[in-house]
Amino acid sequence: MAAVKELIRVEADGSISFGDYELEVKTKLKDFNHQGDLYKVKTFREITKLERNDLFVYESVPGTAVENFRATADSVEFQVNGPEDAQITLGMEEDTEYVTQVDGHESGRIKTSRGGKLVLSVELGGKESVGVKIVKA
Repeated sequence: MAAVKELIRVEADGSISFGDYELEVKTKLKDFNHQGDLYKVKTFREITKLERNDLFVYESVPGTAVENFRATADSVEFQVNGPEDAQITLGMEEDTEYVTQVDGHESGRIKTSRGGKLVLSVELGGKESVGVKIVKA
């Protein structure tokens, strides 16, 4: 999977793809309208961040490319790619337990904090793309 050169785009299935970890300089795009929501993406080799309606959705350190990102009330699912392992933070419901799946394997349960942030590490080195699925327990 290559970086998303448009910074953010809508896929045929209605999901979104975003992030370009190949950029040397932080680049952002705001007010991207999708299904009535306004998205803002900031991305480059050190970080990729996504906000929806000014609320935190996704952040990775270092930067990543994300494809087919889909969020519902009970789950988040996407494919992620990057040049090295990444720490990913997702904005979820606060004080809630989630089951995490990385690369098709259940990797445990994580309970979010008061702020609703869920943090996980994803091994990306040498892999074309890794699937991540987070489901409310």
